[in-house]
Amino acid sequence: MTIIPEIKSFAEDLTAIRHDLHAHPEIGFEEKRTAAIVAEALKSYGVDEIHEGIGGTGVVGILRGTGGDGRTIGLRADMDALPMEEFTNLPYRSTNPGRFHGCGHDGHTTMLLGAARYLAANRDFKGTAMFVFQPAEEGLGGARAMIADRLFERFPCDEIYGLHNMPDLELGEVAVFPGKAMAGAKFFDIRIKARGSHAAMPHNSKDPIVIAMALGQSLQSIVSRNVNPLKPAVLSITKFTAGSAYNVIPEEADLGGTIRYFHDDVGELVATRIREIAAGFAASYDCEIVVDIRDVFSVLENHEAETDALREVAVEIVGEDKVFTDPRPTMGSEDFADMLHAVPGSYCWVGHGGTMPLHNPGFILDDGILPIGSSLLARIVEKRLAA
Repeated sequence: MTIIPEIKSFAEDLTAIRHDLHAHPEIGFEEKRTAAIVAEALKSYGVDEIHEGIGGTGVVGILRGTGGDGRTIGLRADMDALPMEEFTNLPYRSTNPGRFHGCGHDGHTTMLLGAARYLAANRDFKGTAMFVFQPAEEGLGGARAMIADRLFERFPCDEIYGLHNMPDLELGEVAVFPGKAMAGAKFFDIRIKARGSHAAMPHNSKDPIVIAMALGQSLQSIVSRNVNPLKPAVLSITKFTAGSAYNVIPEEADLGGTIRYFHDDVGELVATRIREIAAGFAASYDCEIVVDIRDVFSVLENHEAETDALREVAVEIVGEDKVFTDPRPTMGSEDFADMLHAVPGSYCWVGHGGTMPLHNPGFILDDGILPIGSSLLARIVEKRLAA
């Protein structure tokens, strides 16, 4: 493994930053403390321009190389935590109840800061490096908020790169491949408005819980009986809320969940069938059913030339035997996809050999990943903007 020596020399500083961010997690569009730390760090490194409040709480840093004018390479990291409790008992565990960096975004932010620190001290490149610290990746539309705030009009960019930690890979392993890599996603909420009654007299009700249970079962047939089996899709019901007492049949019941897909027509098909089946249930049970389906994530598709460039850098940093280029698409989603719709680029996964999956309350990020990720991000700038 060939970590950039200067980055390796300040690896302890990166660990300290990461631990501080981990102890003070903030969820989407609330990352005020995190953004302030990022902006102050960029300033201390000597980054030329620092722009705050992009898309809410986003931060953009601009660094010009000494080789003169040229192309602009963007590097992006997400900053937000998850709205969940942490069960790790780490000495730097979350001090904010109901907030936890259970997806490693504290590590991503730190890696990009490490790349910025190195590049600010080693500007022998032709063009500009752009550091994009994005809020609200976890399903709240942070990338779209930055783009709507004219991110790429205000800060034109020729290519953009991002990465994500991956506990399913060993420390130092990298997965990167072109094409469709992460699924698009929609979130849905379904409210059943029926008629409540005394639980001992169910004949006086139009029981929304019975309706919701039957509807949930019927929705599971959409993927198996409506979607072409050669086009992957997932429909998961993740929320079921109804009632507050043992002896009361409630007036309403709520279902919620997600749709995942790699083809936009499949996403639309599943959404249409949810609405049609819900309408049929409303007619059959003589009740009102309100369906709200929201497009949250686009399909993430890596561009071929930029993926080749990222692969070459990964081979240089971690070695050819640790770089996997066979397609490994995942049904997980990532809103960096929207940036890749606007600007060509690529996204990779960097291993750290964790024992717990992402979004698990026991998830722990291995700090050994920090100088590896920083080196990958810094070197892609140096390679693509070689003087």
